[in-house]
Amino acid sequence: MTVPADLTPLPAREAYRLWADSYDAENPVTILERDCVRDLMPLLRGKALLDAACGTGRRLPDAETGGARRVVAVDLVHEMIHRAQARRRTPRALAVADVRALPFLESLFDIVWFRLAAGHVPDLGDAYRELARAARAGAYVIVTDFHPAAASAGHVRSFRDARGTLRVVEHHIHDVGVHVNAATRAGLTLERTIEPAVGPTVRQFYVAAGRLAAYERQRGLPLVLALLFRA
Repeated sequence: MTVPADLTPLPAREAYRLWADSYDAENPVTILERDCVRDLMPLLRGKALLDAACGTGRRLPDAETGGARRVVAVDLVHEMIHRAQARRRTPRALAVADVRALPFLESLFDIVWFRLAAGHVPDLGDAYRELARAARAGAYVIVTDFHPAAASAGHVRSFRDARGTLRVVEHHIHDVGVHVNAATRAGLTLERTIEPAVGPTVRQFYVAAGRLAAYERQRGLPLVLALLFRA
């Protein structure tokens, strides 16, 4: 979404505290991200999964129905974890934690998610080192980010709080090279990249908002950067 240029972005922790109650509402970015992660995912059955920066845990049911042996989820924001705890099927292994200092021993997980949160970290080095540390040898590490092309086109991570006030989340732009360099230094190897763009999959959101003209202008604009690494 594009917003007035003079709107001051909120630090991520502050923003997500305000966003927690309405965070589950889907939008073009979240739908494209969900679909490309499903495309990148290995079989979950019998695997241990870490969802780092899980938000409200809205993607955890995908892991549960996929037969994951163990699911652990962390997020920096207490309000997000509280919402995740309220989900009937959410596992109990939830914690407030920073992805740059995960509260786990090394080599515990077969699959690691870090989804739509990388842009809230100024320097990706510590985050990738922790993701790699938590992953077992041969594990899959899936990272998604708000696409730099979308940011360059004026799009931002934004939401309306409980009072209806438009808010913007502070975001740091990381291109593919920044991600790959940080991951490589952490010992991860890139296997696949997906860059889903505005198209028929998300047209319904533009229709509902009365923004079909914007849809036509933005068709083909990548909104999400998704990367699959192996440990």
